Amino acid sequence: MAATIITTEDLMEFKMELLDDIRDLLAKQSKGGLKRYLKSSEVMDLLQISPGTLQNLRINGTLPYTKVGGIIFYDAEEIQKVMEANRVRHGLRR
Repeated sequence: MAATIITTEDLMEFKMELLDDIRDLLAKQSKGGLKRYLKSSEVMDLLQISPGTLQNLRINGTLPYTKVGGIIFYDAEEIQKVMEANRVRHGLRR
């Protein structure tokens, strides 16, 4: 197996590509290009939480949801509101 050498220039190029991708995603989100309603698996991936934690957030009313035909959906805007409402600044909870 051949070794690959990564240079500083390679890392800078990767960084710039990553920043461009993030900018594109943010632009799509602001234009409504991203999905409005997310399924449980998507929310778990987005927030990096377990199924049990997601269930607890539903049960205690922290995260609003809609159930249609046995499938639970979450409004992406509501998730954003919950995240902003629970933001911690300077070690103090707002």
